[in-house]
Amino acid sequence: MNESNRIKKLPKYLFTMIDDLKREAIAKGIDIIDLGMGNPDSPTAEHIVDELCRSAKNPKNHGYSRSIDNVEVALREAIAGWYHTRFGVELIPGSEVVPLIGSKEGIAHISLAFLNNDDVALVPNPTYPVHFNGVLIAGGVLHSIPIRAEDGYLPDFDAIPKDILKKTKMIFLSYPHNPTTAVASKAFFEKAVDFAKENEIILVHDLAYSEIAFDEYKAISILEIPGAKEIAVEFHSLSKTYNMAGWRIGFAVGNSKILAALVKTKGYIDFGLFKPIQYAAIKALTGPQDCVSKQVALYERRRDVMVDALHKIGWKVPKPKATFYLWARIPDRYSGLTSMEFVSLLIRETGVVLSPGTGFGEYGEGFVRFALVEDEDRLIEAVGRIKKIFETEA
Repeated sequence: MNESNRIKKLPKYLFTMIDDLKREAIAKGIDIIDLGMGNPDSPTAEHIVDELCRSAKNPKNHGYSRSIDNVEVALREAIAGWYHTRFGVELIPGSEVVPLIGSKEGIAHISLAFLNNDDVALVPNPTYPVHFNGVLIAGGVLHSIPIRAEDGYLPDFDAIPKDILKKTKMIFLSYPHNPTTAVASKAFFEKAVDFAKENEIILVHDLAYSEIAFDEYKAISILEIPGAKEIAVEFHSLSKTYNMAGWRIGFAVGNSKILAALVKTKGYIDFGLFKPIQYAAIKALTGPQDCVSKQVALYERRRDVMVDALHKIGWKVPKPKATFYLWARIPDRYSGLTSMEFVSLLIRETGVVLSPGTGFGEYGEGFVRFALVEDEDRLIEAVGRIKKIFETEA
């Protein structure tokens, strides 16, 4: 009955710990304002839901989905078309596009596809947990690269030891970045591509938040960089852009040989996406995009409201250019607490749920993440509750 050693190495999953604390608070009658998980609270656009319902009524869509099926061929074409429209990147639908059961699934499986027990994966820290957990599950060797505010949360490639580079097979990047909200310039991506090519490393870029951007900032695809397709793949998701988190649909694009190994790995594990979800995804990618712009405007208003309210109570939180998160250093008066202890205090005393920085890696210590997934009134109420505990503790 013993777990495998690789599973034993995994830290307890962040949101499992948070859920335990929430259950305890709810049992005590505390009203929860949940800003912990990045779970979009707005509904999926009506035209996308309508397509799901229409397709689900056709019994021919209830069987297994295979890559040669018309719907998956059409989905690959829709993804390639969306990438060309959005980023100017040309993709071959049949070999440079792979639909996924959510981007998280694909990111985990790409480590399984490539990492042997002595292969190193470079992972910036803090980061989205599956970037490092996928490496551990695959049995690879994890090398964390600390990223810090003073460096714009960008990794320093030159600081990676040469003996580590000799064993390195993959590097994970993700900008706009979860949890820090950092963004990266074209110059940084050019440097990253050069670094990966020089060291013969597979470059994996997670671009889940490309469309959640503010103040005229526009995220770029790493595949826009000349030569990137020789060594890079990019993961994307419909979860945030189209409020389809629970639908579990994403995709990977880029180098055809890397993607072929991913497809081979997935072939032993899953049987593809439910066909009606694929039809709905096609409708999302090719249909009207005003639902996206409206959602981004909503997140921008929430960002402004939340940052301004936090500043008024003395918590100086940076205003992000992208994602729907705030990444905040724990206030000085609580510097004696770990991020998990601080989050636990807030849940017990206020019912406001945040994510502890250490849930994203050890270099997230001293920080917490807000997810802007409640309406503006609830966000203001959350800050009001936090203010009261600040005043009580003063």
